[in-house]
Amino acid sequence: MPETPEVETDKLREAVQAEFEREGGRFLRRIALTTAVLAAVAAIAALKAGSTANEALVLKTEAARLQAEASDQWAYYQAKGIKLAVAQATEAPWQAQAKRPPADLLEKEQRYAADQEESKAKAEGLERQRDERSREADHLLHQHHGFANSVALFQVAIALGALAALTRNRAIWVGSLGLGGVGIVFFMAQLLS
Repeated sequence: MPETPEVETDKLREAVQAEFEREGGRFLRRIALTTAVLAAVAAIAALKAGSTANEALVLKTEAARLQAEASDQWAYYQAKGIKLAVAQATEAPWQAQAKRPPADLLEKEQRYAADQEESKAKAEGLERQRDERSREADHLLHQHHGFANSVALFQVAIALGALAALTRNRAIWVGSLGLGGVGIVFFMAQLLS
């Protein structure tokens, strides 16, 4: 029986292994590149989430300050109303005696009424400013939630990218890319709103 020719399987196995490593290296580089891009966008989204939350807090604080000023104006309004009522009550005995009240008493009544209207206008103006600041803050908080959600999606996508690199599993990498894409959509929607 003739001997069968010997096929060098060692060289073939080495060639297959080298090709696998070369192909696996390309795959790992792609995972690393997409993960790095997702991490960079996640960092920007995290900064935007933090800055919108901080700006919203500043606006809410401003709204609270404006509310305090408006409350002060309403207290001043009430005080002038009480002074006006006292002045009018002081005028009553004069009128009961069919006498004309002193001119300074009438001047006080007019001044108190004018002061009261001025305080009312200031208080209402401060309340409008307060409402405007509060609406701005609410909008920023809504944006913050969108940015925070995008950061969470980026973090999961990055973790899936690491898992894909460890297991060399393309399906997991595709899942990572999908979640990263959804995170980018969330991020861009908040940037454009």
